[in-house]
Amino acid sequence: MTGNQSSAGHLLRLIRGGQATTRGELQRATGLSRSTVGHRLDQLFGAGWIRDGATVPVGGPAGGRPSNRLEFDGSHAVVLAVDVETRHGLAAALDLNGRVLAEHTGPLNIEDGPENVIDRVARWFPPLLERAGAGPGDVCGIGVSVPGPVEWESGQVVQPPIMPGWDRYPIPERMRRAYLRHTGADGEGPVVLVENDANLMAYAEQRTGWRDCGAFLLVKVSTGIGAGLVVDGEMYRGIDGGAGDIGHIRLHDRPDALCMCGSYGCLAAVASGRALAARLTGSGIPAASGTGVRELLAAGQPDAVRLAREAGRRVGEVLVTVVTVLNPGVLMIAGDLAGAPFVTGVRELLYQRAMPRSTAHLTVVTSRLGERAGLVGAGAMVVEHLYAPERADARLAAMGL
Repeated sequence: MTGNQSSAGHLLRLIRGGQATTRGELQRATGLSRSTVGHRLDQLFGAGWIRDGATVPVGGPAGGRPSNRLEFDGSHAVVLAVDVETRHGLAAALDLNGRVLAEHTGPLNIEDGPENVIDRVARWFPPLLERAGAGPGDVCGIGVSVPGPVEWESGQVVQPPIMPGWDRYPIPERMRRAYLRHTGADGEGPVVLVENDANLMAYAEQRTGWRDCGAFLLVKVSTGIGAGLVVDGEMYRGIDGGAGDIGHIRLHDRPDALCMCGSYGCLAAVASGRALAARLTGSGIPAASGTGVRELLAAGQPDAVRLAREAGRRVGEVLVTVVTVLNPGVLMIAGDLAGAPFVTGVRELLYQRAMPRSTAHLTVVTSRLGERAGLVGAGAMVVEHLYAPERADARLAAMGL
């Protein structure tokens, strides 16, 4: 742990994580005196960040006065989450515990460029907030999920293969401006954080269903192919946000397959939803995108089923190496193609070619959160950022607490 471990922000982390949820537990966990703990809690109560919950009986033969369990008050602010897909977008207002208060899905085309897409998304915010029973001043942050590699410090996408015109575009600044313009909010506007979609999906799925898994791998197969990795509860981004870009690993036997990145033979050019849509359309079965392929799969269309299984096998070829290197406990398949045919193909190649040691403790599953995964992950990212101990302490100081 870093920073002042006796600060109000540190106590808040203990309360939010469930490690210490009464005044006595906080004293024991920190070594602070009763009066100091009381002062720190007064700061958190003053900000409206915590509240008293149910009473906790005191054990032991001597008994004692029951204590109030302290809880993080997830209702004191709202997070807006945005999931930008290639052909549509999703937005939601969430409380700070991740509960969806209102949501919206609407068409957009990522190829229209960042100005148009951001403006359209920001127009969704006022009705979302109204349905959530919140106002512009209640929003503490906006989390944005995008289908491309993101440089975390700047919030900019870097050389995104399926996002033409977005390279190094200042998404946080422009989203903040659009929010202020369309909501009429005062001040500088909320913090805006941007992250890769597969990373956020992995973050959400691991937190909600696989908290005990120390190495969690999610592979999203939709228009493109990408992976998100969560290690010890934290997103693993690599040194500049490029970790998990498995869609651009080259296949040795497909030098003819032109990828959107400009190279030939990429996995995404062969096994993505876009690639399957093109093959189906070329054979007389119209499918405009990965979403179209998903609809054909849901209808049991034989050619779509066959191609999805083949695509699963091609992705499985790459995952043999990925799983061997990372040794995850859970491999989750998500996205438009994440159905039985595709997953069957992945399993066939993975268990056939990987060393038994690499898969002995591996669980292969599909998404639990579905299309909400990116939204839930984006909301959680904002909350963890704003309420991290040092940042929480700085915010309390700015409030005069």
